[in-house]
Amino acid sequence: MQVPHDAVVVVADGRKMLFLRNEGDARNPNLQVEKKVIDKHNPSHHDQATDLAGGASSTRGGGQWGGGSMEEVDFHQLEEDRFAAETAALLKERALRQDYESLIIVAPPKTLGELRKHYHKEVSDRLTGELAKDLTGHPVSEIEQALLKAE
Repeated sequence: MQVPHDAVVVVADGRKMLFLRNEGDARNPNLQVEKKVIDKHNPSHHDQATDLAGGASSTRGGGQWGGGSMEEVDFHQLEEDRFAAETAALLKERALRQDYESLIIVAPPKTLGELRKHYHKEVSDRLTGELAKDLTGHPVSEIEQALLKAE
């Protein structure tokens, strides 16, 4: 995938977000860190959940709630989804300020799906590429190489 000069590359997962800008050209990207955000308010699910999943039963024997159990809420996943929505809002804000012309998103498939739900038209119009991969813990040089290898 070619990364145009001055393109913004966002590398994100449900807890970390890295804004990079290409100071190089499309064939030789030189990604520079503009902003780094880490969600420090998202402990593991085990640390957030205080109780087991509940159960429900019906006094009429059947029906909508008959003898079933309720699934446990995954608070960690809810927080990751909220963080993805905040990332999309930040992308919208920067797009409306004309901060970038070209945008590439790198995120794990689940995070990428959540981001897509929240893309504003101005963000979608500038989106030139997506890479469904978790590269948040990788050095910038590896992110550059992964983008160059992507189709």
